[in-house]
Amino acid sequence: MIKNSYTAVLERNTTFAEELVTEPYEVAWAGEARVFVRALDLSGSIEASAEISPDGLFWTAEGSPPVKLAQPGLISFPLREFGHWLRVVLRNKDAAPSARIIVYLALKE
Repeated sequence: MIKNSYTAVLERNTTFAEELVTEPYEVAWAGEARVFVRALDLSGSIEASAEISPDGLFWTAEGSPPVKLAQPGLISFPLREFGHWLRVVLRNKDAAPSARIIVYLALKE
C-alpha cells in the first residue's frame, strides 16, 4: 500500500527580523512530519522549532530542541506524535537580525 503524503509551503520568500510564527496547519491525518527551513538571505542565525496544538488556537512547544542555521542554506528536523495542529517558530536573536526564508512541511501517513 502506498502512503499518502503532502508537502505544504508555509512561508515563501518571507523576510523577518526577530521572530516569525507560521500559520497553523492541520495535520491530524499524518503519522510523521518533517520541517524544512531554507534561508535565502541571512544576517545572524535562525533557531527553528515546532509548536503543537489540540485545536489550532492554544499552543505549546513540541519538546524537541531548536535546530540552528548560521548561514544561508537548508535545515530540517523530523516530528512524530504531534497531535492535530503544527506550526513552526523561527527566532533570530543576533544584532540587526534579518532573514528571508522558505518553510516547508512534508507530511506522510
